[in-house]
Amino acid sequence: MKTIFSRRFPTSLRLLIFIIISIVLILSTDRMTSTRVFLISVLSPLQFIANAPSDALDSVSANLKSRRTLIDENETLRRFKLSVSDRLLTVEHLEQENKRLRALLGSPVGISQRKLIARVQAVDSNPFSLQVTINKGLNDQVYVGQPVVDEDGVVGQVIEVGKFTSRILLIADNSHAIPLRNQRNDVRLIGLGKGDLHQLELQYVTKNTDVKIGDLLVTSGLGGLYPEGYPVAKVSAIENRGSEIYSLIRVEPIAKLDRLRYLLLLWPKQTTKSLAVKQAIDETPNNGVKVD
Repeated sequence: MKTIFSRRFPTSLRLLIFIIISIVLILSTDRMTSTRVFLISVLSPLQFIANAPSDALDSVSANLKSRRTLIDENETLRRFKLSVSDRLLTVEHLEQENKRLRALLGSPVGISQRKLIARVQAVDSNPFSLQVTINKGLNDQVYVGQPVVDEDGVVGQVIEVGKFTSRILLIADNSHAIPLRNQRNDVRLIGLGKGDLHQLELQYVTKNTDVKIGDLLVTSGLGGLYPEGYPVAKVSAIENRGSEIYSLIRVEPIAKLDRLRYLLLLWPKQTTKSLAVKQAIDETPNNGVKVD
């Protein structure tokens, strides 16, 4: 291999020559700018071609990485969406329950009157018996004949009590009757269940009785079962049938009997003493009397 200088050329002289060349190049930098630009322009395509394979590999790698990242992110977002959707559904359900409970606690119950919230556990599947089962019983001092309401009005009464559950007879049942009072004019009436959750009938109402469509009917307090003044139904239709003395009057229950979820058990003041008497009689041995 041939070098610029032969070995016989003095080292000090070679160093001096290199120093001179370096000084000349430094001093001529500004004058060589155009030449340097020209050389860069000529060599840049070659540089681009040389870097093309590396750039292509980097691009492919980035695309593959981005696709994998997007797939992972989509999967993560999908799981997060399902989790959030489940939570939202739960929140909506809890909000609805809270609204029901707030409305229930805000129902027109006497201030000094004891009350207890119960949840409907089952609905009787027998079409001829409108009853529901609640999650309160003897352990909660529930008793037979106890009035039951919801946030809108009267629902029915307790007819059977177990240790942990009780059965409620709805006011729309065929076997149920309830004393009513027309809030507009204090006319006393009797509401009969007809086996229809959306309809009751008024019994023995003469044609000249002052009852109008839209009248609000409330409990009259007669019989001592239901406390006075609780909303029960509104008059929806009046039919005068020929020469008959009595009108056929249909009323719609205020309580939503077809969508019961939470109910309110009442302990009216007037029933406290009678309940104590009943318990005393039940506890008396061999009295020969059965109390219903």
